[in-house]
Amino acid sequence: MADDKTISTLNTLIETCKDGQEGFKQAAEGIQRSDVKSVFYELGQQRAKFAGELQGLVRELGGDPETTSSTAGALHRGWINIKSLVTGKDDAAILNEAERGEDVAKKAYKDALAETLPANVMTVVQKQATEVNAGHDKVRDLRDAANAAAS
Repeated sequence: MADDKTISTLNTLIETCKDGQEGFKQAAEGIQRSDVKSVFYELGQQRAKFAGELQGLVRELGGDPETTSSTAGALHRGWINIKSLVTGKDDAAILNEAERGEDVAKKAYKDALAETLPANVMTVVQKQATEVNAGHDKVRDLRDAANAAAS
């Protein structure tokens, strides 16, 4: 039973990572600044790596790993596309959405860390959570700078 709960928790994180991977890709395609584009591509690749690590843990536990993003993530990415079209690819608006997506990722990892997970799983989730928090802060700082420049 404990494995089922752990697998469910890991699959939720996999969806979150897949959402971030695709969201960062979409945001990178819409952003004008090349430095921010690079950060978004790096964070997207990081989330793909995290999803792969988590999928491996699910397999070790005898489960079927999630391979797709969530419906909510798809809606969020769609909103980024609409927003970038409506605002003429406004960097500040895209950064606002990316930061909002990172808030969701931070919460997913915080929730997972509140679970009772096997030690090997907890180690991976803690390491990823630290990097997700750092990614969030990087996006937040870029967003704050873009919003300051826009005002």
